[in-house]
Amino acid sequence: MRLTMPTGTPEGIPLTVMTFREDAVIGTMSLAALVRLVPSPRQEEDPRALKTASGHDRRRAELRATVQRTLKSQKGKNIPDYAEYIAAGVLGKHGSAWSTPPITLWHAGEVAAMSDELVAGSGLRTLTVAPDAMVIAIDGETQTTAWHDIYRNPESFGLTYTELARRVRIPFELYIGISPADARQIFYDRNVKGVDVAKNLAMSMDQRDLATRLAYTVGEKLEVESDGQRMPFAKLVNAGKRQLTKTDKEVVTLFALRALIVTTVFGAKGVQYSAANVNEGDLPSHTDADEVTTVVVRLVSRLIEDRFPDFARRSAITAPAVMAGLGVLLHRATPWCAPHDAMSYDTVERLLADVRWEREPVYWDGVCASVGATGRLNFSGGVKDSAGRVAGALLDPHSELGRKVRGVRG
Repeated sequence: MRLTMPTGTPEGIPLTVMTFREDAVIGTMSLAALVRLVPSPRQEEDPRALKTASGHDRRRAELRATVQRTLKSQKGKNIPDYAEYIAAGVLGKHGSAWSTPPITLWHAGEVAAMSDELVAGSGLRTLTVAPDAMVIAIDGETQTTAWHDIYRNPESFGLTYTELARRVRIPFELYIGISPADARQIFYDRNVKGVDVAKNLAMSMDQRDLATRLAYTVGEKLEVESDGQRMPFAKLVNAGKRQLTKTDKEVVTLFALRALIVTTVFGAKGVQYSAANVNEGDLPSHTDADEVTTVVVRLVSRLIEDRFPDFARRSAITAPAVMAGLGVLLHRATPWCAPHDAMSYDTVERLLADVRWEREPVYWDGVCASVGATGRLNFSGGVKDSAGRVAGALLDPHSELGRKVRGVRG
């Protein structure tokens, strides 16, 4: 007599999924399911752990290595911050303003079972992943590792296993049975085909960044007259570009306005924040966010309102490096400026009174702009490179650059 194997429901991890192509599904899973399906990449790169691992686990680590970068690359350095960000989101500290992208998984081989549609016409099915299946993150591995770190010690992130089970569902897409070559191609396409967002542009979208919030506050509170109509200055600020074109209706970029903000707050040191986040803990000593907001919004709004005709013409005053240089000057009118540098706003106005804002080489070439082969003045120089020269020219009317931007000969 020969016994047959059981024919009941296959053992494994059941996932509710929806098919979106013949070899791929999407769905969500619990964190407990993720850490069971996808081992920690840290463990798979640990030589000591691999020495005592099973043959199955070693083969899995070898397969992962064919479609992923190691954690020794830049992504490994990002994991602690990513874990903190995710934990804060789970705890509600970010409100609704947080997100993690779906993790892209590869199931090498066939699945243990796939049910019929749970609801006719819906595409919803139950997919069962066998306990020994090789499931690898081919995109989103940094996030996967961060989730592992949280799950390993949730208390260190202010969480509990109960909260993780109750609050967390992780979106994923799962490619089934495709070849290692196809999995590598997906990794390549996801990491190379997409166009990275420039850091300074991404910064303009970050509402946790104090300088960005201040820039938006100025835009919302300041009203100007443009083409015979009163309107919020925000309508004339372009948040999507580093540089404006002739067809844009706005007069300045948010990047340039933010450059003015950070140097008003920090003075010359503010240029280091032109592409870095500003947190409340970074503010000058003996200040707080409320005081800085009140003072900076008032000073920056007054400067823009007083010189709005120059902004409306998109003169040199709207160039990011010039805005940053203006902020260095405006910083001296803040109450937290060092006493030996402090000056009144009226003094700031006197220093700016005779500056020539026309976009002409005679005034700005060699200060924060250069003349191209076509003879056109190019203001594309970076804030860090040119803001200091602009500030020096504005602060010292008798210096060589100071005379240049004021059109003084000799």
